Amino acid sequence: MLVSNLGYPRIGEKRELKWLLEAYWEGKLAQEAFWQEVFSLEENNWRRQLKLGVELLPVGDFSLYDHVLDLAFALDLIPQRFEFLRGRGGLELYFALARGAEGVKACALKKWFNTNYHYIVPEWEKEPRLVTNPYLEAFQRARQALGVNGKPVLVGPFTFVKLSRGYRDWREALESLLPPYVALLEQLAEAGAEWVQLDEPALVLDLEREEVEAVERTYRQLAEKSRVKIMLQTYFGSLSCYPEVMRLPVAGVGLDLVSDARHNLANLEHYGFPKDKVLGAGVVDGRNVWRTDPKRALELVRYLSGFVSPDRLWLQPSCSLLHLPVTVAGEERLPPELKNALSFADERLQELRMLKEALTRGEETVRAEIEEASRARQALDAMPGRVVPDVRRRVGVLGEEEFTRSVPFEERQKLQAEKLKLPLLPTTTIGSFPQTSALRTVRARFRRGEISKQEYRDFIRQEIARWIKIQEEIGLDVLVHGEFERSDMVEYFAAKLPGFALTANGWVQSYGSRCVKPPILYGDVWRRESLTVAETSYAQSLTTRPVKGILTGPVTMIKWSFVREDLEEEQIAYQIALALRDEIAELEREGIGIIQVDEPAFREALPLKRRERPQYLLWAAQAFRLATSGVKPETQIHTHMCYADLEEVLSALEGMDPDVVSVEAARGGAELVKQLERHGFRRGIGLGVFDVHSPYLPQEEEMERFLSRVLDLFPPDRLWVNPDCGLKTRKEEEAVEALRRMVAVARRLRAKLGG
Repeated sequence: MLVSNLGYPRIGEKRELKWLLEAYWEGKLAQEAFWQEVFSLEENNWRRQLKLGVELLPVGDFSLYDHVLDLAFALDLIPQRFEFLRGRGGLELYFALARGAEGVKACALKKWFNTNYHYIVPEWEKEPRLVTNPYLEAFQRARQALGVNGKPVLVGPFTFVKLSRGYRDWREALESLLPPYVALLEQLAEAGAEWVQLDEPALVLDLEREEVEAVERTYRQLAEKSRVKIMLQTYFGSLSCYPEVMRLPVAGVGLDLVSDARHNLANLEHYGFPKDKVLGAGVVDGRNVWRTDPKRALELVRYLSGFVSPDRLWLQPSCSLLHLPVTVAGEERLPPELKNALSFADERLQELRMLKEALTRGEETVRAEIEEASRARQALDAMPGRVVPDVRRRVGVLGEEEFTRSVPFEERQKLQAEKLKLPLLPTTTIGSFPQTSALRTVRARFRRGEISKQEYRDFIRQEIARWIKIQEEIGLDVLVHGEFERSDMVEYFAAKLPGFALTANGWVQSYGSRCVKPPILYGDVWRRESLTVAETSYAQSLTTRPVKGILTGPVTMIKWSFVREDLEEEQIAYQIALALRDEIAELEREGIGIIQVDEPAFREALPLKRRERPQYLLWAAQAFRLATSGVKPETQIHTHMCYADLEEVLSALEGMDPDVVSVEAARGGAELVKQLERHGFRRGIGLGVFDVHSPYLPQEEEMERFLSRVLDLFPPDRLWVNPDCGLKTRKEEEAVEALRRMVAVARRLRAKLGG
C-alpha cells in the first residue's frame, strides 16, 4: 500500500508563482532569474509533499500557466498566427498562446470540466509532433534535487483531443497523437521512470460506443510500444466504460471514490477489479475542504481490500490538489470550530498518511487523530449559524409566484425601451474597472485598521465619481460604479452574508497568474445588511445616464465557494437567491433601473453526466428567477456568463428569464454565434467584443467585422456592445483606450443603421 498524489497546488503558499509571472511579464525579472525562482518553487512543492508522506511524487504537474497548454506546446500545436514569434524564444511564444500578442488573438480560455480552473484550448492546424519533453525535464530535476524517481503526470490522449478544437476528425486526431506520445513515454522509460500518470477525466463523460473503442485501440498501442507502466487516472465522477477500461493493458487505473462514488463502487462490485492492475483509490476529496471522516474512509478502504490486495493499492486524493489552497495553517482568524473542520492540500496528504498507518500498523497508532477528526465534525455541526430556523422557514413556504416575472419578456422589452430610451447597440461594461495599486494599498490599510471606515468609504466614492466622469467622456450608454469596494466578485458578497467565512490565505489558481480565494460556505445564508446599494445609488446620483447594479448570482456564489455538504445545493441556492431578492428590491427602490446578476458558473456547474443535468438546470434557473422576479416589468434584468461552451444550457438560459445576456465572445465568438443562431436565441444579447485578459489593445476593424457579422443574424434592437468580462485586471490606460475604441465602433455601426 502506497500513498500517491495526483497533483499539487502550483502557485505556492503565498502565491509566489503569481508574483514571479507578473514580474517577468512587466520586465522586472530577467529570464534566467525567473527560471531559477520557478524551479525553486517547484522543488519546494516536492519537498513539502515528501515530508507529508507522499511515496509516489507527481512531477510535471507544475506549470507556468496551464498544464493543457504545456502539452500542446510540447506537441508543437502552435497556430499559424503565432509563427512570427518562433524566433523570439520559447517563453514569449508560450505566453503569447495564453495571453495574445500585438494584433494576435490568444487561444480560447475554457473551464476545466466542472471546476473553476481554466485551461487554454489547443488548436489543431497541423499534425502534432514531440518537440520538447517538459515531463522528462521535471523527472530529471526531481531526481537530481531530491534523489527520487517521480511519477510524471500529463493529460491523456483521449482527454486532450476532447478538449481541443480545429481538427477535421477526432478519430484522426487521436490516432495522430500515438507517435508523439510513444516517443514521450519512451524517453521517460529510458531516463528510469517506472510509472507515468495519464489523466483521462474525459472517461467519466457520457461516451459513444465509437469513442470507447477508440480509447481501447489507443491504449493497446501505447502499452505495446512503451515500456513504462501507465496509471490511467480518472476523476470528477464515475467511469462511463468501466469494463472496457479494466480490460486495457495498463498497469493501473485510478478511480474517484468521492465524486459519484456510488456508481464506481457499484461497478467494482459488479465487475470486480483485475488481478494484474494497481487500483489508485481516490479516498479523500481533492475539490472540497471539509475534513475527511476517518472512520468512513477506513471502512471504504477495507471494503476495497475485498477486490484488490494491499500491495496493489494506492491511497490518493480523488483528483489533483490543484483545486485546493495549500494549507490551513495560519488561518487564525477563522472560528476554531470551523478551522478544525477544514482540510486543504497539505492536510489532505496528512489524512492519507494517517489512513495508511491505521491500515498497516493498526488503528490504535492513530487513535488520537481519528477521535480529533470526529470531535471536529461534531463541533462544526453545532456552530452558531449552521442552522437558522427563520431562513429554513422562508425557503419552505416559497410559492410559484415568487419564481415568475409578472409580464412576459416581449412585453417587458417594450416597457424597458420606453423607460430607458437607449440608442441602438447600447454600450456598457461588465462591471469592474481597474484595481490600481493605490486602491489595493488603501484597502489593505483599512483591513489593518490604519484608516477609518469613513476614510475608506470616502476613497471609494472618489474612485466612483472619477470613473463615472471617465465613462461619460468615453460615451458609454449604460454606466457602472466600478466595483472598487470589491476585491473579488464572490468574496465581497460572502463577507457581508452570514453563513460564509473568509480565509486569510486560501488562494486557488483560476488560470495563469489569476488566483481566487473561495469563501467557506458553512451555514445558512441571509441578508443582514445592504450589499451594494450605497455605492450603486451614489454612482446614479452623479449622472443622468442609467447606472447598472451588479450582483453575483446564487449558483456562482455556491460554485465559487467551498460549499457545505450537509444541505442540498438547491436549498442553499434558494437561501442565497432570497438574500439577493431583498437586495434587488432595495436597489429598485433607490431608482436603479438595470440590474445585472452575474452567473459565470452556471455552465461550468453543469453535471458531467447527462442523467443529472435536468434536475440541476431546473433548480439553477429557478434560483435565478427567485432572485430577480420580484422587480417591476420596466426594470431590466441582465446576466453575464463567460469562458464556457453555452450550447447545452441555452434553453435553460432562456428559462432563467433575463432581459439581456452578456457573454464572452472575444476568443471563441464565431462558434458561439453559430450556437445562438441554431438555438434561435430571443433575448437581448451582449457579445463581448474584446478580450479583457489580453494586455494588447483591441483593433477597431476586428470588433467592427465581428459585430457586422452578428448584425446579419440578430435584430439590432436586441444587440448590446460590451467587453467579454470585467476590466479589473487591466491597467487604467488600457481599459480607457479599449472602451474608446469599442464605443467608436458601436457609433459607426449605429449610424449605418440609422439609429
